Amino acid sequence: MPRRWIAHLDMDAFFASVELLRYPELRGQPVVVGGGARHQPERQADGTRRFARLRDYVGRGVATTATYEARAFGVHSGIGLMKAAALAPDAVLLPTDFDEYKRMSRLFKQTVLAQVPVIEDRGIDEIYFELTDLRGAQDAAGDDPHGGVRAIASRIQQAVNAATGLSCSIGLSPNKLLSKICSDLEKPRGLTVITEADIATRIWPLPAKRINGIGPKASARLESLGIRTIGELAAAEPHWLIEHFGRSYGAWLADAARGHDERPLSYSRDPKSISRETTFEHDLHAKHDREELGGIFTWLCERLADDLRRKGVVAKSVGVKLRQDDFRIVTREITMDAYTADAVVIRRHAGLCLKRMPLERRFRLLGVRAGHLLSAEDLADAPTGHDEGQLALPF
Repeated sequence: MPRRWIAHLDMDAFFASVELLRYPELRGQPVVVGGGARHQPERQADGTRRFARLRDYVGRGVATTATYEARAFGVHSGIGLMKAAALAPDAVLLPTDFDEYKRMSRLFKQTVLAQVPVIEDRGIDEIYFELTDLRGAQDAAGDDPHGGVRAIASRIQQAVNAATGLSCSIGLSPNKLLSKICSDLEKPRGLTVITEADIATRIWPLPAKRINGIGPKASARLESLGIRTIGELAAAEPHWLIEHFGRSYGAWLADAARGHDERPLSYSRDPKSISRETTFEHDLHAKHDREELGGIFTWLCERLADDLRRKGVVAKSVGVKLRQDDFRIVTREITMDAYTADAVVIRRHAGLCLKRMPLERRFRLLGVRAGHLLSAEDLADAPTGHDEGQLALPF
């Protein structure tokens, strides 16, 4: 039976890298993307460009992404720009250009589809695909028993770079969970191959939070129980994890730490819902952290609207998800009068959901979901959403 090979391809600092194609003089500098149109670079009399700096930023915006040089200062996607300015005041601030990011996203995915039959689309900058049955994937190359599949992945990386001018990192393993971890191990331009035999040496020494699905809250709780690495998590008794984390999540933790993941790739082109969510570095409160939450909330709604437009669909319902500091999940959903893919309309109705939610406790995760999707082409004469005015939100 052939060895299963699942690849996870993640574009390296995607939005920032697209901007560096436009402004090559910024290479090697800390750059943050997330400003509005007023932060457009200005052309000087001598032909050079003058860029906005984070230290001059005032507002409630959040960072969409940052170059690796900016990440070294602790700046990351979703962080408030005012907080980012305190960490990296001299970083360049650039406005977002989602139309260009979507164009480059389509281009890199089309490039990969020229090499493989199908992909699982996981967002604007990452995809999964299977290489198991591709010609040469099971071959060795010299002393490398996995040289064949490594060569295929390398060709895909080169093709993406030739088509877009951008770099990507690829993780190869028997399943999605491990490949997701692998693609982040050697960024940028990484190509990491992991088999079951490598889990103990390559995966177990990593922090438990490197597993996709273990957020900061769960990570902190694991640390309080004396578990810091994936290996320590793998050594824990499953029944003990279930006792502390519940039957479903505890059992999943035990399997994930051992590298077990039987999920198939999903090639559905007709999703029933699309969501965007983010996990905070620390618990936030709707009242005490209103300004920071407001910026994050708007950012999530804008990204969700962008996802809808990119997939060519409109939504009839909007929902909000919170994970409280006691690990409880709270959700609310509302059906709109008309289909929409408009960020303002989505934020307004998501705000109505918030007003129906208990907000006394601090929470760690905030998500926005669009449901009851319909192809924009099939919408025909159905009414679409429009801006119905401002709403006083909890944040």
